[in-house]
Amino acid sequence: MKVYGYFRSSAAFRLRIAMNLKGLAYETELVNLQAGSQSSDAYRQINPQGRVPTLVDGDAVLVQSLAIIEYIDETHAQPPLLPGDALGRARVRGLANLIACDIHPLNNLAVLKYLTGTLGVSETQRDEWYRHWVKEGLDAVEAMLAASPDTGTYCHGDTPGLADICLVPQIFNAQRFDCPLGGNPTVMRVFDACMALRAFDDAQPSKQPEAANIIG
Repeated sequence: MKVYGYFRSSAAFRLRIAMNLKGLAYETELVNLQAGSQSSDAYRQINPQGRVPTLVDGDAVLVQSLAIIEYIDETHAQPPLLPGDALGRARVRGLANLIACDIHPLNNLAVLKYLTGTLGVSETQRDEWYRHWVKEGLDAVEAMLAASPDTGTYCHGDTPGLADICLVPQIFNAQRFDCPLGGNPTVMRVFDACMALRAFDDAQPSKQPEAANIIG
C-alpha cells in the first residue's frame, strides 16, 4: 500500500494513526500542500480533488480519510476501530463526523488560504475564525464525552478507535493556533491517553520524515 499525504494534514494524520494501530506497513509519497503539489496534473490524475490522503492498494485508489480508514478496518479486522454493536458504531461515527465533517473543513489549509488570499481577511481575523469554529466544535465533543457512560479511557470504552483517530489531529491543530482548551477537560484527558500510545505518538507531524525539511 502507498499513502499520499502531508505531515501537517489532519486527514493524513488520521490515516497514519489508523495504519499504526493496525500494524500495517506502507510506502509514503509526499504531497507538499504548501508548495501546491496537490494541484499538479500528476497528482490530480491520482486524486481529482487534489486533497490528501490518498491510499493506493493494488489497483484500488481510495480517497477521503474516514472512508479509507473504514476500508482498512474492514479488510484488516484486528484491532477493530469501531464497536461491535450498532449503537456504539453510530456514537463513534457521530463523534468522528463532528470533528472531520464539521470542525475540520472550516479550518483546513485551502479554506484558510482562501480567506486571506482571495477574500482579503487579515491573519488576525483568520485566526479568530479558526478559534471560533474549533471552540464551538470541541465544546460539543466535550459535552458528548462528559455526559456518556460509554466514554472510557478513550472516546468510546477502553480501546482507541475511529473517534480518537479524528480527535487527536484536531487537538494538534487547536494547539498550533493557540485555541483555548481549558474548558475541555474530558477531551484533553482522552487526548493525553491517546498520545501515551506509540501508534498515536509516531504519527504526529513532527515525527514525519519531511517535517524537518518543510516550513509551513
